[in-house]
Amino acid sequence: MCAWLLAHGMSCLELVAVAFGIWGVYLSIRESIWNWPIGMINVALYSVLFLRQKLLANAALQIVYFALSAYGWWEWLYGGVERTPLRVSRGSARVRTGAAVAGIAVWAILLLATRATGGAMPVLDAGTTAASLVAEWMLARKLIDNWAVWIVVDGIYVGMLIADHLYLTAFNYAIYFLLAIMGYVAWKRAPVASAT
Repeated sequence: MCAWLLAHGMSCLELVAVAFGIWGVYLSIRESIWNWPIGMINVALYSVLFLRQKLLANAALQIVYFALSAYGWWEWLYGGVERTPLRVSRGSARVRTGAAVAGIAVWAILLLATRATGGAMPVLDAGTTAASLVAEWMLARKLIDNWAVWIVVDGIYVGMLIADHLYLTAFNYAIYFLLAIMGYVAWKRAPVASAT
């Protein structure tokens, strides 16, 4: 199978990363704590893959995702009232505004860094990276808003990855796009705590 993938411009590394990614997002939709360790394996694999493709901001993003996964794992277990498991909630207007401002600031910084280092597709690479960080933080806090951000980001990633000939990963993000829609619907039906 690896030989076939290589003959078609893909790799076994990409296939395994895709499998762990889909599994992790599915577990997030189900509010399973196991999404975090599965996600940690996923991001470790993708950090190597993105480095090979010179998608530098997205490679660096995987390191941050790893840290955010550890944070999310802790928060989902102990981030609720009196160190109880975290419940699904909506972000307050203040939280959403803060997240948007942080995302724009990170995008600007990453855009400068990506252009300076010769990374591929600097505007999209930096923009999807910044938005992904915001969405991942929202997921770690169990904010339903994370799914709306992921829907937009995953849609952009599909086109970006096709352009970079990462077809399995583009397929993966197309599945993420659908899973993000499912996640939004599922979490919208879940008992929602007050806005944070």
